[in-house]
Amino acid sequence: MEGAAATAAGQYNPRTVEEVFKDFKGRRGGLVKALTTDVEEFYRQCDPEKENLCLYGFPSEQWEVSLPAEEVPPELPEPALGINFARDGMQEKDWLSLVAVHSDAWLLSVAFYFGARFGFDKADRKRLFNMINDVPTVYEVVTGADKKQAKSVANHNSNKSKSNSKVQRESQGKYSKAPQPKDEDEGVDEEEEEHGETLCGACGENYASDEFWICCDICEKWFHGKCVKITPARAEHIKQYKCPSCSNKRARPA
Repeated sequence: MEGAAATAAGQYNPRTVEEVFKDFKGRRGGLVKALTTDVEEFYRQCDPEKENLCLYGFPSEQWEVSLPAEEVPPELPEPALGINFARDGMQEKDWLSLVAVHSDAWLLSVAFYFGARFGFDKADRKRLFNMINDVPTVYEVVTGADKKQAKSVANHNSNKSKSNSKVQRESQGKYSKAPQPKDEDEGVDEEEEEHGETLCGACGENYASDEFWICCDICEKWFHGKCVKITPARAEHIKQYKCPSCSNKRARPA
């Protein structure tokens, strides 16, 4: 088993950005498998009574717990050494998270080793990093952070849509000179009834359809734009709105 990981890892050398990224995804897939679906077997193999062990991921999306390569220097960058020694001294989830962090560092080192070896220029390195950065890290998958981020983006988009609808209503109410048809009035009445209990988080006044409102993405409270000094035009360029209260909380030292 000794040295097998290094031999298997170096069976081929990717030479283009696309080939290096494919190599990265394969190795990442193997590591994710070890730390999630195959976690019981991975845990069993990381016996603290054994010598220094490493977790290797291969381009074929397979993984192996093995002794480090004997070559000095090694053919490829080596993963973290001795992951088995910390296994019984930590909670399992914390240990797996630690292995995941070191695995992410190893994946990047291997990818950019290939980039350096085959002369990737600045544009190639940037393109490779962007491709890698679009994929959740091993740590994010193991800890579930990738799902939390996806949920946060979905909630943000939902709140942003609400804010944009407020911008549209403000614009229509401000510039429309002709009286609205009856059916549109009925729609406004229904909307006012739906949001009638909504109070501004700053002044405490009720919702009104002819005023611009914006929702805080942190506490999800609604505010009159005039109360928090946010105009419809400015709201269009805000990716994540934090009300004054939430902004002050984030600014305070722990």
